[in-house]
Amino acid sequence: MRFLHTSDWHLGRSFHRVNLLTAQRTFLDHLVETVRAREVDAVLVAGDVYDRAVPPLAAVELFDEALHRLAELGVPTVMISGNHDSARRLGVGAGLMERAGIHLRTDPAGCGTPVLLSDAHGPVALYGLPYLEPAMVRDTLGAQRADHAAVLGAAMDRVRADLAERPAGTRSVVLAHAFVTGGTASDSERDITVGGVASVPAGVFDGVDYAALGHLHGCQTVTERVRYSGSPLAYSFSEADHRKTSWLVELDGTGAVHAERVDAPVPRALARIRGPLERLLDDPALARHEESWVEATLTDAARPHEPMARLVKRYPHILSLVFDPDEGPARSLASYAQRLRGRSDQEIAEDFVEHVRSGRAADERERAELRSAIDEVRAEDMTAEVAR
Repeated sequence: MRFLHTSDWHLGRSFHRVNLLTAQRTFLDHLVETVRAREVDAVLVAGDVYDRAVPPLAAVELFDEALHRLAELGVPTVMISGNHDSARRLGVGAGLMERAGIHLRTDPAGCGTPVLLSDAHGPVALYGLPYLEPAMVRDTLGAQRADHAAVLGAAMDRVRADLAERPAGTRSVVLAHAFVTGGTASDSERDITVGGVASVPAGVFDGVDYAALGHLHGCQTVTERVRYSGSPLAYSFSEADHRKTSWLVELDGTGAVHAERVDAPVPRALARIRGPLERLLDDPALARHEESWVEATLTDAARPHEPMARLVKRYPHILSLVFDPDEGPARSLASYAQRLRGRSDQEIAEDFVEHVRSGRAADERERAELRSAIDEVRAEDMTAEVAR
């Protein structure tokens, strides 16, 4: 059986104020054509269909159009909600859509109920595990703790229990939206840390033939049977070196996996350039970036006069300007966002405590209190998003 594994469409998202809806439409055209040309048996979408809980109307219309096109091909689509989606909104109409072969899995209580397909070798059970916010699903899944490993483990226990009741030789696929240990993050994923821990071990998926993952935006192989498709478009300059693809996965009669990357269309190349302003303006080696979306980092000791106005003459698609002096007192001019880049909410809070106490770091009790407060706020935010 042949699957096309994709995720993290983030419909409605922009890139440094550039509207990406046209690029997202081009990707969906490519996806539909790949399904047709490569004779795909099922499409797997591992969460973050939208970029936010209440997406703009144009994004909803694009999603609706994509579902109609997939349904017209007669190819089943299995789709889960991610941490950016409103699970309840995405799941509206799921029962009716199922009749058209569009299987939306947004309810954690349904983790152990698969979509059943079959080929010449027998049945294949596809289980959809939507993003599981620990504080909100712990009781539903009967998990012992409110953390990522516990709730995902409880969901997988349901999957394995259902699979054990199926005929011998039933092959299995799980869709999940999570940060699995061994994966590489980028700047554009939303932090999902709970209790100071964001990731879960890959071993949580033991017992199934293939785990189609979403959440991390880089296409990557955690193990031969556990893979991220990554996002089809770059959503931060940290993804400038990414090769954006989907996975074309073949599952043979024994459950062995063969996976091939299918390149996604690139609307415009990304480039990160760095150096003194005069070099960025004059260096002939940088000519290849003149039509790219550019992030320029200036290393001049003092801020040059009107740098963006000068850079845009050579790089008309420049989107981001960063100041990072190589040395000297000007380093203190680094932006607040730049100083926080790559740091978790917990680390930022602990840094603040250390700063206001003139260098005395938070102790273990205080770090635990900060973790608890951050987790509580995240759970409240998730509850508010669901209720809106």
